[in-house]
Amino acid sequence: MARPTIADIARRAGVSKGAVSFALNGRPGVSDATRALILQVAEEMNWRPHSAARALVGAKAQAVGMVIARPARTIGVEPFFAHLLSGLQAGLSAKAVALHMLVVEETATEIEIYRRWVSEHRVDGFILVDLQVRDPRIEVLEELGIPSVVLGGPGRHGSLSSVWADDRAAMLSIVDYLAALGHTRIAHVSGLPAFQHTQRRIRALRDSARRLGLGDLVSLPTDFSDAEGAAVTRALLSRKDRPTAIVFDSDVMAVAGLGVANEMGVAVPRELSIVAFDDSLLARIVHPTLTALSRDTFALGEQVAATLLETIAEPEQPRTVKTPTPRLTVRESTALARTTKAV
Repeated sequence: MARPTIADIARRAGVSKGAVSFALNGRPGVSDATRALILQVAEEMNWRPHSAARALVGAKAQAVGMVIARPARTIGVEPFFAHLLSGLQAGLSAKAVALHMLVVEETATEIEIYRRWVSEHRVDGFILVDLQVRDPRIEVLEELGIPSVVLGGPGRHGSLSSVWADDRAAMLSIVDYLAALGHTRIAHVSGLPAFQHTQRRIRALRDSARRLGLGDLVSLPTDFSDAEGAAVTRALLSRKDRPTAIVFDSDVMAVAGLGVANEMGVAVPRELSIVAFDDSLLARIVHPTLTALSRDTFALGEQVAATLLETIAEPEQPRTVKTPTPRLTVRESTALARTTKAV
């Protein structure tokens, strides 16, 4: 059976070949409704671009891909990703390289997109985020043989290039600071436990507890959303021996936690200290302002872009780049610990 052509799709969809070309190549010139119709028809006809023709001329796609397997509602409110994407775009656009980004719900779908985009020669490389424990994506990208950069580490990224910051050292700096303020009941509102950076932060917290004689410090997982951050904070502050300090794995959850403390009449920082693992404008516009780990996320995005472009140019030489460890910026949400009564 002959492979379908653009002309075949145009006939079935009742549009011009030019409109089909615009839609399949992601170019402007057709309405959203027409684009959706054309893409649906192309999928029904199992159309794929003629990758052999591209390969014969050695053409580059002049684009890289990033697929994120997280709930779209959490990505949309995280300043970290907005700053990271801005840095990526700045680094890539300076070299006239486009960024194709897709948000999906699960890792299996993410892997399917990798295979499809490679078979269609849509991208010259990938940016992989949210490195997982025993991450199945590493082996797939190595098998596909496409230049890729992992945002995360150290290690456990196979032969792929990586850009990473020391999450463990960052968490240790938080706990050392809170312990110096006299806090012994410290809670951690973490992200998804499948992520390597979440596990490193949890281990750092536990190691610090043993080293400083703080007892068992609790880490409770969330999906990074403000809703779950608020719910976990409410549960923690309802305990008989509630924590005197809470470390949140994102600024969004820290702001939600601050709101819950206000709702429950727990004064910050007099009765509860709050620290956010990420810093952003959110941490600086609330009252009290939030103590947070600060880093230049825009510059991090630029570094990831530069590392991927270098890897595409010389794929036989994977790179590992360590970026500066996030530094603790002390603001109004932390203070000396004091004895508190249960609510």
